[in-house]
Amino acid sequence: MYSNLDATNFGGTVPFYNLTFEDILSKITICYYIMREDYQIIENDENKIRDILVIRYLKNDKIRQKVGLIDFNFEREVQEDESNGRTDIKITSADTFKKQKAYYIIECKRLDNVNTTGTTGLNAKYISDGINRFVTKKYSSFYRVNGMIGFIVEEMDIHNNTGKINSLLKSSESIDTTKEITKGNFINDFEYQYHSEHIDKDNDKFGLYHLMFDFSDKISR
Repeated sequence: MYSNLDATNFGGTVPFYNLTFEDILSKITICYYIMREDYQIIENDENKIRDILVIRYLKNDKIRQKVGLIDFNFEREVQEDESNGRTDIKITSADTFKKQKAYYIIECKRLDNVNTTGTTGLNAKYISDGINRFVTKKYSSFYRVNGMIGFIVEEMDIHNNTGKINSLLKSSESIDTTKEITKGNFINDFEYQYHSEHIDKDNDKFGLYHLMFDFSDKISR
């Protein structure tokens, strides 16, 4: 699929890999919209929300064919080879057969309105148990770009809440952020898309895409 699998010389952006991942994310977003139409009630559980998205949609051959994801494979809860990390969603392609480290990762996290500016709320965990796993290389980053999906489980101003996550990032002593979580425009007609850039423990830059999927009106109380 790709003529060059060497993604080790990341120097700001790698447009080809970014564009490929943006295309994948745009199609995952279509699956999110289909999921919203199909489900009236969804349990307030991160793994169960992720499992519905992956099993019912990203691994559904009819839907994969319909939205254009047939060239990619999606697996959940996959053990990383060089750390004790278990990825929420691992995305492989034909290139993974050529080079085993050639895959993307998406980390999923719930977000609510509890203690949004504190160190124990879900916003803080979005950083400590999400972004930081890429910084520490608990999750690998062959393409120097990966993603996170925030599952919004309570009604909120999502852009405002993203600003609160940025404030927590600024105060973090363990994460070097070179570009805060910034509004993107790579997915047509989808409001809550973002991108950030950070430095990992080996002083190499990497990018993260952030999608906020709003399930607040679907969550069982």
